[in-house]
Amino acid sequence: MKYMDHVELIVEKEEYAKYGVHKGMQGVIWLEESIDDTWDVFFDLYGEHAPIGDIAIKKDDLKQIPRADVLVNEKIKAQFED
Repeated sequence: MKYMDHVELIVEKEEYAKYGVHKGMQGVIWLEESIDDTWDVFFDLYGEHAPIGDIAIKKDDLKQIPRADVLVNEKIKAQFED
């Protein structure tokens, strides 16, 4: 993987969930290099919603995809809201 690649989170982990990022969410690699086997991934939401943000994700917890879809993130986020 490399900078600006589109990726999907393939695991559910508390270390990501505490930031609002859950399995199936899609984002973009946001830095030009991996640090300690992690990638900084930016997760966005649709329209005027504030983005989830960027967090460090272990490379083994990601898979590369052709294109990220923020609507997928919206649907997953809604499943975790009270």
